[in-house]
Amino acid sequence: MSEQTLTDPPASRALGESRARVLAALRSAGGPVAVRDVAGQVGLHANTARFHLDGLVESGLAERRAEDRTRPGRPRTVYVAIAEEAAEGRRSYRLLAEMLTGLIAENVAEPGKAAESAGEAWGRYLADRPPPTRCVDEAEGIRRLSTVLSDAGFAPDPSGSPERPVIRVRHCPFREIAEERRDVVCGLHLGLMRGVLDEVRAPLTAERLEAFVEPSLCLAHLRRTGNHRR
Repeated sequence: MSEQTLTDPPASRALGESRARVLAALRSAGGPVAVRDVAGQVGLHANTARFHLDGLVESGLAERRAEDRTRPGRPRTVYVAIAEEAAEGRRSYRLLAEMLTGLIAENVAEPGKAAESAGEAWGRYLADRPPPTRCVDEAEGIRRLSTVLSDAGFAPDPSGSPERPVIRVRHCPFREIAEERRDVVCGLHLGLMRGVLDEVRAPLTAERLEAFVEPSLCLAHLRRTGNHRR
C-alpha cells in the first residue's frame, strides 16, 4: 500500500465547507470558546457544531479543554484552535477508517444492520428536533434531513415525485471506504437518514440507499409513512 493511501490530504484541503467555517470561527475567536458560541456564529445546530469541533480535535486542528472558572459548578467544555504550524503533520484517518470498518465487517454477525443502528443513533443526535407542538410535513422533513446531510458534507439535492421522494447525494465524504466496505458505510448513511427523519417526526422514512449509480452520485429513496406525529 502506497503512502498516498495511508495518509489523508493536508487538512486545509480535506475540510468540508461547514467544518472549515467552524475552524475559521475558532481561529477568529483568539481563545477558548464554547459549542453554543460557535454554533451561533456559524449558524449550525449545537450538536452539529459539536460534531465538527470534535472532528477538528481528531484532525489535530483544535484542542478540547475544561473552561477555567471561579464560580461553583461543572465547567463547560471549550475548544481552541491549534496554531497552523503545529497542525501541519500528516494524518491517517482514512487508514483508521479502513481498519475499523474491516473490523466490524469481519467480526459482527450482521455488519450492515449494526451499522444502520449506529447511524440511526447519530442521526437522532444530529437532528434539530422541532418543538412538541410543531407538526412537520414531508417538505419540512426533507429540508431538515438535507440540512444535516449538507452540514456533514454530502451535498444533497432533493428530487423525485411527491409520492416517491428521492435525495440525490452528490458527494460521499467516505467514498474510498464505501467502495471497499459498502455494507458498513452505506448502512451507516441509511441509518443516519432514518434517525434524522424519526427525530424530527417527519411522515417519511429512508427506505433504501442506491449507492454509486454514477461515480459521484448515490440515491436515497424515501418512503411516505403518512404518520404526522407531534
